[in-house]
Amino acid sequence: MKVEEIKPYNSDGGKAKQVEEMFDSIAPAYDFMNRAMTMGIDRWWRRVAVRMVGKTHPRRILDVATGTGDFAIGLYNGAMPEGVVGIDLSQGMLDVARKKIAKLGLSEAIAVQQGDCLALPFDDVSFDAVTVAFGVRNFEHLLQGYQQMQRVLRPGGSLCVIELSTPRNRVVRWFYDLYTLHIIPWFGALKSHDKSAYRYLPQSIAAVPQGEDMLAIMRKAGFKDCKVKRLTFGTCSIYSGLK
Repeated sequence: MKVEEIKPYNSDGGKAKQVEEMFDSIAPAYDFMNRAMTMGIDRWWRRVAVRMVGKTHPRRILDVATGTGDFAIGLYNGAMPEGVVGIDLSQGMLDVARKKIAKLGLSEAIAVQQGDCLALPFDDVSFDAVTVAFGVRNFEHLLQGYQQMQRVLRPGGSLCVIELSTPRNRVVRWFYDLYTLHIIPWFGALKSHDKSAYRYLPQSIAAVPQGEDMLAIMRKAGFKDCKVKRLTFGTCSIYSGLK
């Protein structure tokens, strides 16, 4: 099954709407669960990605599926652009992001708004870099999302995508499956009271294109010099490309 066909809930409605409802539901617990699920390693993954983005010296960055704003904040502090714009489907996640950004005194530097990654509300060639952290598997149409990100990038601009992935080592995969298929759904339901959300997580990770398959979609959307960097036994992949 394609990742676009996997939805959080067994109900009517498109994937985008269900993803919005899911993240609205789990927004209060999201940061805690993110740290718990990755044992804090997600912070290091973001730092690696920030360094990659920073090497291109972007002035203006768009963070797609910005969620609670962790990556947008990291990009501003680490890549040192003039400003960052974050966009997300979920108003609940953005409410958390705005509070976090305001507490850090960064409201003038980081702006967040609700919007659809499949129809980005920005002019062509508006950004020097576009990023997505743990969000492309939630896109209702993956290629269309990449095409939109390519559209808003200036020529020579960079794309950086962090996404969870399945390890290829058989021993690591056994422990990974135990953790993602059993422990995470149980703990997620206990903390967030949304069982479906944390069943959807491992299903979407398993289904999302990985490695060369993901790079092929990026190239089809118009990106060049596409590369993948695998981290932590292959449980996380960072994809990069240029317009």
